[in-house]
Amino acid sequence: MGPQGLETEDMERPVLLTYDIFGTVLDWRRGLREAVARFGVGLRDEDFERVVDAQGAAEQGRYRSYEAITAASLVQELGLPLTVGRAIGASVGTWPLYEDARQGLARLLRLAPCAATTNSDCAHGEQVQVGLGFRLSAWISAEDARCYKPAAEVWMYTSRRLGVPFGRHWWHVSAYADYDLERARSLGLTCVYVERPHARIGPADLIVRDLPDLARRIEALD
Repeated sequence: MGPQGLETEDMERPVLLTYDIFGTVLDWRRGLREAVARFGVGLRDEDFERVVDAQGAAEQGRYRSYEAITAASLVQELGLPLTVGRAIGASVGTWPLYEDARQGLARLLRLAPCAATTNSDCAHGEQVQVGLGFRLSAWISAEDARCYKPAAEVWMYTSRRLGVPFGRHWWHVSAYADYDLERARSLGLTCVYVERPHARIGPADLIVRDLPDLARRIEALD
């Protein structure tokens, strides 16, 4: 069953846009595939999904850095040496962006404040923003919140830090409708689902092809 969405004209104009990063802005699967290939390891789609699920499970325990969680998942699921896993975990923010990400986010920044809410470390946020060539309005990582999505505490921390209460005026943008948009929906946010190659579908208020498409939809609200 595909995602279900509303028409843009039925939606409240955003005063804040928050974004999932890995898988939505940054091409998570391609980045991991290229990273492990340097060590002679192939990555099938099912291997990628196992790594993602292993990381998701680890993120629900006591807080550990995303670098450490990434390393452990690569040892566990792909049999990589720990030293290799750590090297890959330290560099995940340098992985390739989706082709539309730079143009799309630059355009969206002119429409509303744009903040990352990402299950990663602060250092990864610096890496991604170097790749973008500009900074977002705010970058909130799991290291800042000391916990990982989908925990409600991440969203509460974001609300306090940015001074924006939960509501339909806050739009959350993600290719992961299961853990990411599901929690955002429960908190009353407007949910935007981005169709990416390895997205996980589910209910959303708005479905877009990419980030420039989202910008066009918001511009049409004027």
